[in-house]
Amino acid sequence: MVIIGGGQGGIALGARLRQLGVETIIVETNEKPGDSWRKRYKSLALHDPVWYDHLPYLKFPDNWPVFSPKDKIGDWLEMYTKIMELTYWGSTTAKSATYDEASGEWTVVVDRDGEEVTLRPQQLVFALGASGKPNVPEIPGREKFRGEVQHSSEHPGPDAYKGKKCVVIGSNNSAFDICGALWEVGADVTMVQRSSTHIIKSDTLMEYGLGDLYSERAVANGVDTYTADMIFASLPYRIMHNFQIPIYDKAKEVDADFYRRMEEAGFDLDFGDDESGLFMKYLRRGSGYYIDVGAAELVAEGKVKLAKGQITELTESEVVLDDGTRLEADLVVLATGYGSMNQLAANIIGQEMADRVGKVWGLGSDTTKDPGPWEGEQRNMWKPTQQEALWFHGGNLHQSRFYSLYLALQLKARAEGIPTPVHGRQEVHHTT
Repeated sequence: MVIIGGGQGGIALGARLRQLGVETIIVETNEKPGDSWRKRYKSLALHDPVWYDHLPYLKFPDNWPVFSPKDKIGDWLEMYTKIMELTYWGSTTAKSATYDEASGEWTVVVDRDGEEVTLRPQQLVFALGASGKPNVPEIPGREKFRGEVQHSSEHPGPDAYKGKKCVVIGSNNSAFDICGALWEVGADVTMVQRSSTHIIKSDTLMEYGLGDLYSERAVANGVDTYTADMIFASLPYRIMHNFQIPIYDKAKEVDADFYRRMEEAGFDLDFGDDESGLFMKYLRRGSGYYIDVGAAELVAEGKVKLAKGQITELTESEVVLDDGTRLEADLVVLATGYGSMNQLAANIIGQEMADRVGKVWGLGSDTTKDPGPWEGEQRNMWKPTQQEALWFHGGNLHQSRFYSLYLALQLKARAEGIPTPVHGRQEVHHTT
């Protein structure tokens, strides 16, 4: 078994497979487990509470912070990988993967710290997160711009930008985090909102959205993380929006003044296509929202300035928007999100196979030709795909923990020759 991707998803799945006795190698480009967290912008912290984010078998200590900073998560993942005795190949890049239908075997070529190594697993898992390549728009005039241009994944943090004019393109989680941190060190910050954003205040989400399942209150009531996971998973995604809408109706009520002030500041708000809020947006798009831990107030108060529109060009010292607005800038941060996981996969398995598999993430059908039994579930996640012996795993810490069990059980069954579902309604008997 080979897992390509050694972030939280690959590590959680590796731990499950280790406990089931399935030999597994985790391949990761970064040097150490947790580096995918350590290398992000300085102010990054989880917006999910600790009770929602435990890893399989080993929960965070009781004195763990409710919202963990990135380096703490990175160190935990590194420690967890060692304690769970995972075979983890850091500084290793997957170069190509091809599947032999006759032998039922993959040929995976990796560069392991400068040495080319060929692996021949029977099953291949991509654990590349819910997102893929950074979306970096082509901007006319970028070569003329005298300042710095960074995607949010490259942004180191605010320290070097005190007193600088900073323009952040985007208005979701990363954009707000980066704007808030830049403002705190004394930068002149402008956020450029390109489309409407759903915002839910963290305290409100904790109280009305997660409190019954993932909170100190829930634990006191005897709802541990496993029980909470099973309760949460018992609700099919296809009807989940009906149960989410009342949560966000309540948020509109209790935070009415906050939302009024954001709109008065010119910020475009939404609550999702059907007013069902954060989680459905995450499942459907993986973007379009911000869990407010304070930075939205900076926009409401005008401390972080707001502009709206699409960036059309850069001059030597300005960002130019499509309505003619010109924003002076020493730094431009492109908080423009990420593409689908299968874009990264295509670099390894080839575009033809990636196209055959289809979209990864989002609710719907894995294929438009035959919706199959998984219509309305996450596309191609945690279940057989249209390419035999190819799987996708990932998501946030909660999904990595919960769904790693069911993916690991499918992989264990195939290793043991137990009949298991394939893509569609059939069953097939696999031999070792």
